[in-house]
Amino acid sequence: MLLTAIGKGGFAGAAGGVAVPAMAVVLPVPQAAAISLILLCAMDLSGLKAWWGQWDKREMRVIVPGGIVGVGLGALLLGILSPRMVAGLLGVITLSFVGYRLWVTRRGLPPAEPHSVVKGAVCSAASGITSTLAHAGAPPLQIYMLPRRLPRATFAATNVVFFGVINYVKLVPYGALGLFDWTNLFTSIALLPLCPIGVHLGIWLQKRISEVVFYRIVVWALLASGCKLIWDGFLA
Repeated sequence: MLLTAIGKGGFAGAAGGVAVPAMAVVLPVPQAAAISLILLCAMDLSGLKAWWGQWDKREMRVIVPGGIVGVGLGALLLGILSPRMVAGLLGVITLSFVGYRLWVTRRGLPPAEPHSVVKGAVCSAASGITSTLAHAGAPPLQIYMLPRRLPRATFAATNVVFFGVINYVKLVPYGALGLFDWTNLFTSIALLPLCPIGVHLGIWLQKRISEVVFYRIVVWALLASGCKLIWDGFLA
């Protein structure tokens, strides 16, 4: 969760994807996701306040409804699939995330593409599904958002507010599935002080430590967690 908060502070955004896969090595995936969601909602408050109203309105009219539909589909999968299947699926998502980050790092930003209702809806729905399962909604959404080449502030605001809204929407199905029991709530409360510490640490690290080195550490950690989850879910 500290790594997630560091990513929320703007340093090595890939750090945000490590929390649930790492926790899922020792906890059931739904429990790890529930503990993380409360903390993500707390971290999102500052982001929503900072970027509110600066998003691309045309994109938000497409991706927010698509993301909400994806949250509903992801909740159905959480309620239907066995813990082992969810773990294996999380492993696939995690390794896909690693591959996506490596691809983006090597390829750089692609040329600008036009606004697309169909592509935006499909990618945001996929983002809602993976976000609900493991708070790993970034790769599907960025397949659409990166090629759009929006102005930097607009791009950041659109992403931050989209995931902030989606995280709060996820509270409904998580509650309906009974994932906010006392054990998970008390664990989240115990970890809550890491949120402001990590955000401020992320801001501090930007000027003092190479993001490339930190990013590589996070990617290797995600790779190890993803392989372990696939082994537990499909091969063990």
